[in-house]
Formats: sequence, C-alpha cells, structure tokens
Amino acid sequence: MRPSKKTQQIILCLSLLAWQGCSTVTPKSFQGLDAAINQAIVVHPVNRNSIQAQLSAWQRQGSGWHRLYLVSAVIGRNGMAEAGEKKEGDGKTPSGQYHLGPAFGYAPSMDTGLNYTQATKDDFWVDDVRSIEYNQWVKGTPAANSFERMKRPDNLYQYGIVIGYNMHPIIPGAGSAIFMHVWRSYKSPTAGCVALNQRYLRKILHWLSQRNQPVIILE
Repeated sequence: MRPSKKTQQIILCLSLLAWQGCSTVTPKSFQGLDAAINQAIVVHPVNRNSIQAQLSAWQRQGSGWHRLYLVSAVIGRNGMAEAGEKKEGDGKTPSGQYHLGPAFGYAPSMDTGLNYTQATKDDFWVDDVRSIEYNQWVKGTPAANSFERMKRPDNLYQYGIVIGYNMHPIIPGAGSAIFMHVWRSYKSPTAGCVALNQRYLRKILHWLSQRNQPVIILE
C-alpha cells in the first residue's frame, strides 16, 4: 500500500532532520520566491551585530515549506551588512537573497546534489579590487596582488558552498569570496562568510540539489 502524503512528509523530515522538529510555518522572507526555488536556507543573527546566528534549512512541499534543520552558525566579525552596504574587507556578511553553488572541497568528489569543484593548491579566489579577476575562482597564478587560497592548511574549506553574492554583475569593491564553510568554533567569527559545524554542513550538502535551485537568505 502506498503511504499517505502526510506519512511521506514525516518520513522526509525524519530522514533529513539534524536535531529539530519539522515546521510548516513559512518565513515572511519566502514571500515572492520564484516557484522554481524548492530549497532555501535562512541565516539570522541571534541579535543585532552578533557574530552568532541561527541557520535553518527549508524544503518546499506542495504549497508550503517545511523546516528540516535548525543549527548554530557564525557570520562576519562585524555582523551583517545592510542591503547594498557590503564593502571589501569590512568584516561583514552581506544581507540579501543569493543562489547557492557550486559546492567545493578538497576531495575529488563530494556527496552532494550541487555542482562540485575540487579545490587544489592551484586554485585561488581573487579579492584584489583592481584586478580583472576580482571575485572569481581562478586556476593557476591570478592576475592580482591579493587573493585567497581555496585549499587552506586549516581545512576550513574542506567542505564549502559558494554564495552567489556580487556575481551578476561583479562590482569592484562590493565584497568577494562569500561562502558557507566549516567553522573554527561557535565563538570564532568569519571575515564575511557563513560558517557552521562540519557535521551539519555535510548534511546540508547531501540535502541540497541543483535541480531545486537553492537559495540562501541572509537577514
């Protein structure tokens, strides 16, 4: 006998749940989302200018949304930038809605439904505002005076997801290299990225799928 729709939803929640119960209350920030978007992550600081945040992951089911994860995260050392105010080097996480992907990491492959790029010693992300390669992943020596190595010695990028901030178009000086990645700890902020415990990041990577056109909402 085929399980009922309600039973299927319960099974989905149990199979993907990190440690919180499912929720069907739709966040206000989801109003107006494109109908093709079926997965969304919301990051909200625990209080104004805090480096600590709550990260929730949501799956569209029929006409509603169901929360599958609610976990702790950290953001930029100077909190969240207001819409349109993010600047290079300000230590803030940009607010707004952005597409997620590709995923990246150190292994040749990853258990994720997102497109995946392996980071090697020859991979860099340019943060030089004067470079024509600003805010781009570059393989080989960048044409820039400042850049970030995508294969870090501290393993913070062992698992990661590109947040599509300042991409289309790329505005020099508006901020670069905004990712979701592994945190150092709940008390250690980022330079502007969103970071969380490796265990939950891997669960989220497994859950995310390119075909669901996932987005992240930073608010």
